Amino acid sequence: MGQPNSDLPLDGITVVALEQAVAAPLATRHLADMGARVIKIERVGEGDFARHYDRAVHGQASHFVWLNRSKESIAVDVKSESGRQIVLDLVARADVFLQNLAPDAAARLGFGAEELREKFPQLIVIDMSGYGSAGPRRERKAYDMLVQAETGMISVTGTPETATKTGIPVSDIAAGMYALTSILSALFRRERTGKGALVEVSMFDSTVEWLGHPMYMKMYAGKQIPRVGLGHAAIVPYDSYPTADGEILIGVQNDRGWRALMVDVFERGDLVDHPRFSTNIVRVENRGEVDELVGSLTRLYSTADLDQRLAAAGVPAAALNEMAGLLEHPQLEKRARWRSVGTENGPIDAVLPPMTYSDVEMRMGDVPALGQQTDSLLAELGLTGDRIADLRRDGSIG
Repeated sequence: MGQPNSDLPLDGITVVALEQAVAAPLATRHLADMGARVIKIERVGEGDFARHYDRAVHGQASHFVWLNRSKESIAVDVKSESGRQIVLDLVARADVFLQNLAPDAAARLGFGAEELREKFPQLIVIDMSGYGSAGPRRERKAYDMLVQAETGMISVTGTPETATKTGIPVSDIAAGMYALTSILSALFRRERTGKGALVEVSMFDSTVEWLGHPMYMKMYAGKQIPRVGLGHAAIVPYDSYPTADGEILIGVQNDRGWRALMVDVFERGDLVDHPRFSTNIVRVENRGEVDELVGSLTRLYSTADLDQRLAAAGVPAAALNEMAGLLEHPQLEKRARWRSVGTENGPIDAVLPPMTYSDVEMRMGDVPALGQQTDSLLAELGLTGDRIADLRRDGSIG
């Protein structure tokens, strides 16, 4: 796990996480990055089911190694009396308890939020769920794709012909980030007041928050924003355009940008004040004509030459990379963003967390094997070697 670093912002904070899949592990991994001690409760034998999604990373699952570095894993049968007591003993020493089990599952096991808060008033409890603690869909399974569909995220994603989910699990990620924010703010409040907290974070609510623009368009303009592929429903030109040897993405966010594109990049000042192009509002109304015009101009340049002209004019543009392009991206290389992280099957490469402190580097600890810290954590709780052996024999621990 590496040595504690008192300069890390969450050094000294302990988190117990009864977690699985993506949303909760994302939140706790960021807490671990920032120095918190994160104790991950896993099923005996199977562990977090995200361990078994694939075998892409030295025989380990890509989601799991992404989301679980710097944590300690304890394998416990939480359905057994001994297993439940172990978890409660760990929670008694913790600052934060987070869970994302099925609705009511934590309460049935004795880890209900109100029960824990009564026992431990200073504890911060984060209950994560698909749809929240009330409402008609409370009991429904809530995988990322299902929440994207239920919220309407899919209705605004894709091409005019085909709706699609996003290529990464944005509902899971959104919930994980709001859980992270909630924990940090609750810790700050506790520092001032001594009060713990109970916070609910749902995938549904988190995704709805991200849909503010299309919601307001429907509420107040009566419009379902269209799916426009790489384009933008409210900004034109904002899309991928052909070049002499490939393509490039151009994003003009305002009328000053349109002027720069026409005058400084394409030397077509005569088009700046054209009645169908002069403002973003009319460019959106004439999207097809604008895109055809811009494409006819971008075709005159190589991708590299056009990229330089756009940069010189201050017009936002980007390459359309695949993952190979990202892995070799000079922004990562030149800024030394890669680190080596240990796993049970050998070291892997990992990217530093996005939060870059000027005085301390975020922790990049090992990805734990299933139950790797079980014995050491039980020893911390005062259990003898004989008692640990008994618990292992009866299946309470792994």
